Amino acid sequence: MKEIMIIGAGKIGSAIASMLAGTGDYKVTVSDRSSEQLAKIAPHPMISSAMLDIANHASLVRAIKGNFAVLSAAPFHLTGQVAEAALEADAHYLDLTEDVATSNEIEALAQNAERAFIPQCGLAPGFISIVANDLASRFDSLDSVRMRVGALPRYPSNALTYNLTWSTDGVINEYIEPCEAIVEGRLVTVAAMEEREELSLDGVTYEAFNTSGGLGTLARTLNGKVRTLNYRTIRYPGHQAIIKALLNDLNLKNRREVLKDLFENALPATMQDVVVIFVTVCGWRNAGYVQETYANKIYDGIVAERNLSAIQITTAAGIATILDLLAQERLPAKGFVRQEEIALKEFLSNRFGRVYSLDAMPMRQVG
Repeated sequence: MKEIMIIGAGKIGSAIASMLAGTGDYKVTVSDRSSEQLAKIAPHPMISSAMLDIANHASLVRAIKGNFAVLSAAPFHLTGQVAEAALEADAHYLDLTEDVATSNEIEALAQNAERAFIPQCGLAPGFISIVANDLASRFDSLDSVRMRVGALPRYPSNALTYNLTWSTDGVINEYIEPCEAIVEGRLVTVAAMEEREELSLDGVTYEAFNTSGGLGTLARTLNGKVRTLNYRTIRYPGHQAIIKALLNDLNLKNRREVLKDLFENALPATMQDVVVIFVTVCGWRNAGYVQETYANKIYDGIVAERNLSAIQITTAAGIATILDLLAQERLPAKGFVRQEEIALKEFLSNRFGRVYSLDAMPMRQVG
């Protein structure tokens, strides 16, 4: 049995704990500085909780020591502190961050690590890079890789056609920070919220636009091998125009706390959501120019005896799958591990990763 520490007792942290504990193979400690958040953790004999302030480095290191791995489900701006403590405590480290600067810091830390450091283990970045790299590997040479992901309410009822389904800080960060892309064979930075496009899946029309962090490390992995590579977030039509007005016309991109307050007090949260995944790769194979596409929709449902939102299911299953593969010695046990190094077949055959299977039912059980 592996002992695991999860930092962060929010919606995602609690979902990860339930998934892992439900297998009987993991003993989980969930830590947070908020007693209110810890009180919401679903009772389970394999789950315990601990009050912990990440800012207290010495206490954080002591808490992590002795665990097989620490999983950070903390806000992106705190993730680096957890990684530093994991290095000192000699534990494997996994996180869900979409923040590019934080991931670069973690890659630097991993150069001296005797354990595996695996950031960006969620949906996007995370699973999306595993899918894109798998599709890309089927070509003799590449032309374009386009990655699109959205976590959307199933029943939108406001002008933004949006409900809060995950971290407000994370949404704001990806709407504001610069985005990596490969344009005409060159790795460049492009502006968030730009280059809007429309796409259709199962008769539903969506819009997509640049957001930060979704590419993970794939941009550097494919640099020099592809003409076009980009990541865009999927929303219902009309969302981008309103968000751009808030960020630019009202200057809320420089007043993040005001924007966060508006979102959290005006946009209701929902558990009734859908995750839309759409990856298209074009290139040459056997002297012909061809396209391959991966498209999937994952809905809220029952997992580990809990009703979870689609974004909880996909994010928690992502990091749980990678932890499971690490525990089974199917991933490198030392140094920096990129998401695109993980085989899609291995991921989907895992007990947690199967929630991503194209033939999975909307209501699914893991654990």
